[in-house]
Amino acid sequence: MNQYQHVDDSAESLRDGTIKLHGPAAFEAMRRAGRLAAEILDALVPMVQPGVATGAIDDAVRQMTLDGGAVPATLGYRGYTHSCCISINHVVCHGIPSEKVLKDGDVVNIDVTPLLDGWHGDSSRMYLVGDVPLKARRLVDVTHECLMLGIEQAKPGNRLGDIGAAIQAYAEQNRYGVVREFCGHGLGQLFHDAPEVVHAARPGSGPELKPGMLFTIEPMINLGKSAVKLLNDGWTAVTRDKSLSAQFEHSIGITEDGCEIFTLSPKELHKPPYA
Repeated sequence: MNQYQHVDDSAESLRDGTIKLHGPAAFEAMRRAGRLAAEILDALVPMVQPGVATGAIDDAVRQMTLDGGAVPATLGYRGYTHSCCISINHVVCHGIPSEKVLKDGDVVNIDVTPLLDGWHGDSSRMYLVGDVPLKARRLVDVTHECLMLGIEQAKPGNRLGDIGAAIQAYAEQNRYGVVREFCGHGLGQLFHDAPEVVHAARPGSGPELKPGMLFTIEPMINLGKSAVKLLNDGWTAVTRDKSLSAQFEHSIGITEDGCEIFTLSPKELHKPPYA
């Protein structure tokens, strides 16, 4: 059975487990959705300060998404009631916005997914709150480097495992843990689709990368061990050893000679410090 499927970009593709191969219309739609995601993350930079409630950040994300002509894909997704995920310190991913306020020294991941004209722009970025300890800043730097090393492997002829192998090797070289329980994913007209993009893998393993594939790469790297657990709210994932965690995420498309990153920062605020 062929694991790849060429799709008509004018129609909703079914979640059938095949890896979709998209054409130029999809790439143009993903550029628009990805740019909006990046613009929202850029606009949050001055807001992420000590004393600001994560719920207020969520309100701002929702308003910016709507102002951009999109809707937040997370709002109502599997019962989720917020417009983004905000994960602080030892929260690995899917942190729920609330009245909790940011504190000096926190490291924070904000993950947004505007759904624009039927296409998903999915991206997350780390923010440093006030005076952040060196070990936390170093974790954030290495996590961004892991993402970009993974993206370097995203080109035709390579395999999905080459992405995860590059991320794992660099993280473990720095004695950090790579989260296995969550992964990147195909996207486009569907929020989550094939393939799963794992961030720890053997080189040369997994499906071959082909032009037209759309997916996220979003490594979650822990200062301590890789193990995580899910809290009782059913969403929030935290490190088991309470060590800090960091994550960056881009949405990309495989081209004829490499890949295109749809969610690059227009203001070049790719990683902190953002001064």
